[in-house]
Amino acid sequence: MVEKCNNSLKFTNTNEREIEKVVGIEVFSTCGVNGINGIIKNRYKDFIVKEITYSGRVLEINEDYAPTKYSAESKDKYTTFNLIKINKDTFEAVRMISDALGIAPKAIEYAGLKDKRAISVQQASIKGNYVEKLKKLKLHDIFIRNIFPSKHPVKLGSNWGNHFEITIRNIDKIGIEKEEIEVLLATLKTRGFPNYYGLQRFGTFRPNSHLIGRFILENEFKKAFDEFVITTYSSELPQSFKVREDLRKTGNLEKAYTAFPKSLNYERMMINYLIDNKNDYEGAINHLPKYLIKLLLSSFQSFLFNKLVSLRYKKENSLNKPIKGDIFNILDEKNGNITQIKYIFNGLYDKYLQEAYDLNRAKIVYPLIGYNTNLDDFPIIKSLVLEIIKNEGISEDIFRNKLLVTYDFKGSFRPIITKPIGLKILEFSEDEVFKNKNKLKIEFSLQKGSYATLLLREILK
Repeated sequence: MVEKCNNSLKFTNTNEREIEKVVGIEVFSTCGVNGINGIIKNRYKDFIVKEITYSGRVLEINEDYAPTKYSAESKDKYTTFNLIKINKDTFEAVRMISDALGIAPKAIEYAGLKDKRAISVQQASIKGNYVEKLKKLKLHDIFIRNIFPSKHPVKLGSNWGNHFEITIRNIDKIGIEKEEIEVLLATLKTRGFPNYYGLQRFGTFRPNSHLIGRFILENEFKKAFDEFVITTYSSELPQSFKVREDLRKTGNLEKAYTAFPKSLNYERMMINYLIDNKNDYEGAINHLPKYLIKLLLSSFQSFLFNKLVSLRYKKENSLNKPIKGDIFNILDEKNGNITQIKYIFNGLYDKYLQEAYDLNRAKIVYPLIGYNTNLDDFPIIKSLVLEIIKNEGISEDIFRNKLLVTYDFKGSFRPIITKPIGLKILEFSEDEVFKNKNKLKIEFSLQKGSYATLLLREILK
């Protein structure tokens, strides 16, 4: 149960299953198969993430080729390197490196964000010659390896995906056999799992970025401010909860600016703006960095996608089998990425489309709604969207907001199901951390944009 009252949201049971429902994550693809009820990320070593390059190479944590010389004659323009971080998020690692090098954080480019409580390796790049400086860099729990000059930078989304090695702990010894786990993994390989946007997209402890994005698009800037700064969540940290609640009760911005911890930097930024510009909530929101506003709008787009997938399933339509009016996307042959080639399924058997689907060369996709999306082209999906916005009290005008153009939200498509590659058991044995329990170590790869936590959700239930 989720209860919201007076800018406070309370979860009856503060667990991920309940929090997920707030952002539209509601169904399983393996609902007929029991989960194993273990825990993940007990130790950062239990979650290892290795980036897979666009060419298909898995970056290894210990790889460290001798750096070659940076050469202007060879038209070198960037220094590329492997960033290995331990128990740090990508933003924190980038900030530490930029501070050490005396450059702006935005000068360091990378393909995607990696989990914080993990050991991860990913490629990054900096414009200019930083070979020698990076070789000498020594930072706590950050390692720079495989440094080399390059002609092109690492760009957001330029990787193929990620490879995972994950240990699940605290599994009951009684009633959970290895053979049952193998059946569950085989089901996941065959069916895949709903390609939801995970909690990380919305806020693990304060799952509200989609609400803030919605209020911005509705030009409800005070609501956006209140949701960002004042609304409390029972799942958030006690210190954060207290300062927000105090501000809600007193309305004292000057006191709040002092009381809010520096880790709540964006909240303090808006509070400080309002101290000098009374009641200018639109100005306070626009005082946020543009990339953050874009992320908030993207979260609302992601929330609608999650709700669409859940509603489809609730109407007893399979996520794997097409229904009349579904959109099929033909994937590119080399990397399996979405292309511009789309078909509207007419409900009749199509040998070639079925063959492409069986070979994982075609996927059912749903729209990420933007200013270029014409839902009239997809009547079945439009009916679901209309049902969602009615239930949520959202106006259809929200999709005509000029901010969608300003921040380049044209609209795109995303598969409703994703399948893990190479999913297998590496170890099933006694847990050395939890007495009289078992642990399970698995590995798998996922294409970029898909969340490992959602595959693990199917396994753990």
